[in-house]
Amino acid sequence: MIGPGTLGFRLIGFALAWIAGALIAGGLLLNSLFENHVKRGFDGRLDVLLETLVTVTDADPLTGVRLLGAQGEPRFERPFSGWYWQIMDASGVKLASRSLWDQTLPLPAAQPPAGTEGAAHYEATGPRGQRLRVAERPIRFEQDGHAFRYAVAGDLAEVEAELRPFRVTLAWALGLMGLGLIAAVVIQVHFGLVPLRRLREALARVRDGRTDKLEGEFPGEIRPLVSEANQLIAHVGEVIERARTHVGNLAHALKTPLSVLAVEAERAERRPDADKALAQVVTRETAQMRERIDHHLARARVAASAAALGQRTEVLPVVEGLARALSRMHAGKQIALATEVPAGLVFRGDGQDLEELLGNLMDNAFKWGRRAVRVGGETQTGGRLLLWVEDDGPGLKPEDRARAIARGQRLDETVPGSGLGLNIVAEIAALYGGKLTLGDAATGGLRAEIDLPAATNDQSRIS
Repeated sequence: MIGPGTLGFRLIGFALAWIAGALIAGGLLLNSLFENHVKRGFDGRLDVLLETLVTVTDADPLTGVRLLGAQGEPRFERPFSGWYWQIMDASGVKLASRSLWDQTLPLPAAQPPAGTEGAAHYEATGPRGQRLRVAERPIRFEQDGHAFRYAVAGDLAEVEAELRPFRVTLAWALGLMGLGLIAAVVIQVHFGLVPLRRLREALARVRDGRTDKLEGEFPGEIRPLVSEANQLIAHVGEVIERARTHVGNLAHALKTPLSVLAVEAERAERRPDADKALAQVVTRETAQMRERIDHHLARARVAASAAALGQRTEVLPVVEGLARALSRMHAGKQIALATEVPAGLVFRGDGQDLEELLGNLMDNAFKWGRRAVRVGGETQTGGRLLLWVEDDGPGLKPEDRARAIARGQRLDETVPGSGLGLNIVAEIAALYGGKLTLGDAATGGLRAEIDLPAATNDQSRIS
């Protein structure tokens, strides 16, 4: 997907900016070159008409200048056609084309400097407001005689008419070229980023536990990254395994002396000369210490499992195994267990943690349920899954639910237990980024829901 913030979006955005800038600059340059070419051609036509005007005129002793023949341009005869000629000197206009009718060309007071072709070219405004291009040059009939200003003007609308189809064609051509270049860039970026998409899929397979390292063919630019990532994955696994080993060794080292103290306290209680109160205190405290060690050891194991890559557990087999075990443990209650977990539902985590989560919730449901217990699960959006356990027991009041999750809280001392079950479930779920929620079941009892990360069960994508 190419969206804001992605590498593909940046590449395409930069390419689009460059293409747009290049096409605009190229279009302006081509338009300028063609416009200059058309104007040079137009000036050439004016120069030819100016030379023709010079050849068909001669000096006249009375008026100073006279017209010997026709100009050869019909538009000079049509009034206000946009094409005009005019001959003047310091005293005023001597001769003019019929197209000017009773008007004159507004020539500048001082004659402009001549160009390389001998004539000056400039723009002026015509009798009807037309934009005119004027070609002017001075002519002397005698060496010492005064100069006449010969001027021929043409309507620049013809230049614009010639430029307009070129500009339309140029715009269409550059537009189509731009679309083609954009399509080429999008295709290039799409296929160029395919190795990154394969890398992402390989990481997803590692995360979901379908493989223990990044696998696949990657281009040379990405292979070093893949190698470093595989080394990092292996290193993290080794660190987690060493941490588990150290925690287990520490727990074993603490449990052994605690067991010795507990045995000695029991023996002391049986001796008539022993301080029985002290022995009872030692027995109670060592039991609490052992319980706390077990609790924190379990938390350390769960934390390591939650941080490890590649953990995945199918939910249905775990639920079925717990159902068989709990049905035997609570056989005297004759509780009907209904399982509504779809096949293919996969938890992204350790199997023992899932057993701990569901085991505590299902055990509570068997303890408090009267006739029925339901266990279900479903996938959620955002790569999550929802597991829930319901019973038809007395349930919990809303004000008691937070206390029930608190560590060591027991709301009914007549039912056996340590008061740690729901607290352990909440802590394990939190370590996986989830949450335990208690609510009302449809059957009137308690409904416990846990939100957990889900893993894909698509084995066909393993390569």
